[in-house]
Amino acid sequence: MRGRRFIATLLFASLGAGALLALRLGYVDRLRDRVQGRAPKLAVGDFPAGVTAPVDDVASIPTRPVLIGVVPRGTVAPLIWATGDDAHPGLFRSAYALDVKVVRFESEDALRRALVKGAENGGVDLAALSVSTLGMSAAPLRDAAPRTVMLLGRSRGQDVLGTRSGTLSPAQLAGKRVATEPRSPAHYFTLWVLSRAGLSMRDVTWVPLDSSLEAGAALKAGKADVAAGFVGDVHPMVRELGGSLVSTTADAPHLLATVLVARGEFAARYPDAVRRLIRGALDASAQVVKAPEAAARSLGAFAPELGDPTEAIEAAPPASTRENLAFFGLSGEAPVTYAELYQSAVALSAKLTGPSAVPTAEETADLGALKYVSATQRP
Repeated sequence: MRGRRFIATLLFASLGAGALLALRLGYVDRLRDRVQGRAPKLAVGDFPAGVTAPVDDVASIPTRPVLIGVVPRGTVAPLIWATGDDAHPGLFRSAYALDVKVVRFESEDALRRALVKGAENGGVDLAALSVSTLGMSAAPLRDAAPRTVMLLGRSRGQDVLGTRSGTLSPAQLAGKRVATEPRSPAHYFTLWVLSRAGLSMRDVTWVPLDSSLEAGAALKAGKADVAAGFVGDVHPMVRELGGSLVSTTADAPHLLATVLVARGEFAARYPDAVRRLIRGALDASAQVVKAPEAAARSLGAFAPELGDPTEAIEAAPPASTRENLAFFGLSGEAPVTYAELYQSAVALSAKLTGPSAVPTAEETADLGALKYVSATQRP
């Protein structure tokens, strides 16, 4: 009798331990998901971005610095210059009473993730992204509810495709190893070059880079036959190795447009901060075009790997108010508009990786602040 009780007790204890182990290892949840179906995963993007905006109508700005994330390129020079430093307050602080900090990122992927996190969680409030990146990363950026608020500038020769040795035409890229950062502007530019030569994704061997700033090093190390990146990084290495440039964005000056993108929550909560940012950025851009020396020094200290900072700004000049209005279809005409660039990037992403539910171009653009600033600017 005692033996039976002992065996029963041991059996129940084993069953209990087994159930506890199965629970901890997730087997119970998996079984429940099979029977009842997987529980929907809630995300911040399931709710409107403006639900945390103030109830009253008083526009406000953050009591902390506004964080703008960038991957270094010529188009962000006005932002860097206007931010200033502790010794020399920049235009944002001196003229618009707005404390701004530009945060450097080495890769587009890190910048995208920072925008999704938000400044309160170790990320940023706004980011300088290419429209192609925004369109091809629309699904991963969903929780940020991105709102494009202005055009910063276009690449007109800053992004290049260079060979390790010899001279190649776009058609001769077939069979070559091509190094580029996935979903970056350089990657998008490379796809454009392939399309012009009638080549497909499978006609080349892709060598993924962690950052577009590694393109020159990839060529030097022999990891790739061709690399896409910034002219200041790639071109010197191409000359050293005896290679050549296959193509640059000077061949397609309207392909890569860098825009300032705000988190939806930030844009809804701090509309006055967005207006001050746009006004300051446009003023800074106008001053950089007239006298680029100070901005070039700021860019050179911020990103020396871009090469000559003056040439970097010339290869990706800042956009004016007039260019902004035309780009977003508010007035005037542009060869390529924001909506066209965004929609084509979304369509290309669906073609390469499969369709997904993404917002339309109109849903990603918040042009109220740009309209206000342009209307109140002095002629």
